[in-house]
Amino acid sequence: MKPVFRHPPPAGRAAASPTARQAQARFGEALALHQGGQLAPARALYQEVLKLQPAHFDALHLMGVLAYQTQDPAGAVAWIDQALALNPRHAPAHNNRGAALKDLGQWDAALASYDQAIQLKADYAEAWNNRGVVLRETGQLQAAMDSYRAAIARKADYADAFNNLANALAQQMQYELALHNYDQAIHFKPDYADAWYNRGNTLAQLGRYADAVVSQDRAIALKPGHADAFNNRGTALSALGEHAAALDSYDRALAFKPGHAEAHYNRGVALAALERHGEAIESFDRAIALRAAYPDAWFSRGIAQAQLALHAAAVESFDRVLALQPEKAEAWTGRGDALGRLENYPAAIESYVQAIKLNPDDAQAWYNQGGALRLLKQHQHAIDCYDRVIALGGDFAPQAYNNRGNALGDLKQYEAALDSYDEAIARASEHAASYYNNRGITLSALGRHQQALDSYDRALSLDPGLASGWNNRGNALTQLMRHREAVESYEKAIAIDPEHANAQLSLGLCLLQLAEFERGWAQYEWRWEDETLKKFVRNFSQPIWLGAEPLQGRTILLHGEQGLGDTLQFCRYTRLIQALGARVILEVQPALLGLLDGLEGAVQVLAKGQPLPDFDCHCPLLSLPLALGTTLHNFPSGQPYLRAPAHKVAQWTQRLGPRSRPRVGLVWSGNAAHKNDHNRSLVLSELIAHLPPAFDYISLQKEFRPADRQTLEQHPQILRLDQEIQDFTDTAALCELVDVLISVDTSVAHLAGALGRPVWMALPLNPDWRWMLERSDTPWYESVTLYRQQTAGQWGPVLERIAADLARLPAGERAA
Repeated sequence: MKPVFRHPPPAGRAAASPTARQAQARFGEALALHQGGQLAPARALYQEVLKLQPAHFDALHLMGVLAYQTQDPAGAVAWIDQALALNPRHAPAHNNRGAALKDLGQWDAALASYDQAIQLKADYAEAWNNRGVVLRETGQLQAAMDSYRAAIARKADYADAFNNLANALAQQMQYELALHNYDQAIHFKPDYADAWYNRGNTLAQLGRYADAVVSQDRAIALKPGHADAFNNRGTALSALGEHAAALDSYDRALAFKPGHAEAHYNRGVALAALERHGEAIESFDRAIALRAAYPDAWFSRGIAQAQLALHAAAVESFDRVLALQPEKAEAWTGRGDALGRLENYPAAIESYVQAIKLNPDDAQAWYNQGGALRLLKQHQHAIDCYDRVIALGGDFAPQAYNNRGNALGDLKQYEAALDSYDEAIARASEHAASYYNNRGITLSALGRHQQALDSYDRALSLDPGLASGWNNRGNALTQLMRHREAVESYEKAIAIDPEHANAQLSLGLCLLQLAEFERGWAQYEWRWEDETLKKFVRNFSQPIWLGAEPLQGRTILLHGEQGLGDTLQFCRYTRLIQALGARVILEVQPALLGLLDGLEGAVQVLAKGQPLPDFDCHCPLLSLPLALGTTLHNFPSGQPYLRAPAHKVAQWTQRLGPRSRPRVGLVWSGNAAHKNDHNRSLVLSELIAHLPPAFDYISLQKEFRPADRQTLEQHPQILRLDQEIQDFTDTAALCELVDVLISVDTSVAHLAGALGRPVWMALPLNPDWRWMLERSDTPWYESVTLYRQQTAGQWGPVLERIAADLARLPAGERAA
């Protein structure tokens, strides 16, 4: 609030001389022009007066007033000093001199001038008020309020003093008392726009945002171009959640004052609240262009950039904040979040550590640091972070319990994870559906699929739009062998989120299990969006072929994509593609090159990594059933399509020696890294316990788990060849030389099936999609018999049936 600066009445008395009378007449004309706002003509007449009468006090004084009014405070002081040299006891001149000195930033001199005015005129309310303005500007708040009160005591209806006192009280956060004084100012001066404006600001501080809007509206009605009132009206509307109306208010502020940095900033905040983040960034940029050292604008810019996944730019914005305010913990947290999104987890953690140093009780920083540590697979450290969040309490505690459960699940501490999810659910005011969903995932990992289903159902009762809940529900239903219901759940997930890749792929796998191939193969193409399978995507410049175009005379590259067993199973399609008139190049994993070189239908077989010849189009091996429209009615022949090299068969015949009784090959475990290995693999000791005597047992495995290695050492009757098997040509030869292969679902089983050798495959209750459901045979391999679990996890009955069938083999004869 500017100090009061009045036109004082003339101090002199008319002189008797003609020159004096002429000077006084000119002065009267000048004063009239001055009071009428015609400053330039008034100045010219004051100067004429001073030519006639250089020691004319009032002309000198009012020349100072006029200089002040034309933004020349230094000139004002010079003119008023000349006047005071003539009459040092003129209180208004001292008051006006103080105002000019204040504008020059000469606080002590200004205060001395006001004190002199008050000394000369103790009831000079304006001087007391102006004195308070200087005291408040210099941080002497209590003294300022005393001065304002002195002004009011001398002029009970002094609206400016009430307004200034209220400003000082608001600065002390005495908002209710401030509000009372604004009301007093308005009572005495109802058209006082600034008092209405300041009153609105104080109401906002009291959280009375609707009343604040009304007060700002009164200020604007009295002063239509009041840009600050429009700006602060907008902040009150934003606080009420009326962001669109707030945006309009900011736009009106900027129409009157385009260089209003705060209005540009607040406009960006409103746009961000309306999720118009790109426009928000533009507004923050305008605010920053007007005020480069604007940390709040840089910070909000970083948040908006993060919302648009512009994480590198967000890091730069947070860095700008921290260059201006290194102690701003929220900026360190935001920086850590952006770095985490860039998968720069170590740097993210460093940022969170800085945030926590500045604010050890920053629950969000602890929480997000836990997330980064978990992604770095530092699960125990992540749990420690979540424990700190839980100890701090507050809104983050339920989420911390949930993520603590996730980290414990990563460590396979599933029972402890369940306890954490239960704690999260007990404290949840929101997100409970997600917590039930995660609880279900953990129950599924424990094999407690019915309880998992119940947990998913609870999640979906709270949030029917939770796509991941429907997807996980489908997974639980498949484990409970309720595949038709699972299809419905997957379809609901997809209806909610058509881009839910996991649900799309899971639906495809479920349909394939149900032998609904036409739809299943198409859904299976969603595997390329699966996080674990994306690594197999090949980005060739040549187009993919999925059956729509003719292949006659064209060269096609068929390439393996997943496991060795997949390649062995689907390389059968090579001759079918050749039959369409194509020239076929087959690319396979290096381990299979020796075995598949010369495969019927391929003009060339290459190991992945070798230079590729020219080709016209390509197709992943597991997309060939879709391209060729494979159904149960037109399956590729299950007859043998691979052969073991004759020289390898001869070598292994000699190595095994004369046959004295039936030979049985054994493969009881697959790749331990396979996500379903815990369901498909056996423990060797359990298998051995069911094997009848009178057979020669040969291990076709190359790798053993520690417990199985110990079991083998205790059972030397099982022939180990792991040190002698060099590649799949050796394994193929051994498959030719055993009477039957007993195997779990591994690449060796596929190899034996492709060779046409008898395979007895032990399958879990819910097997891989290719083995479908219930049947004991498979159209993929005529020589494979499937032995299925009837109860999840129970291998005993499976092995008993295998042992019984094994005992029926005629001694010394090969199985058919």
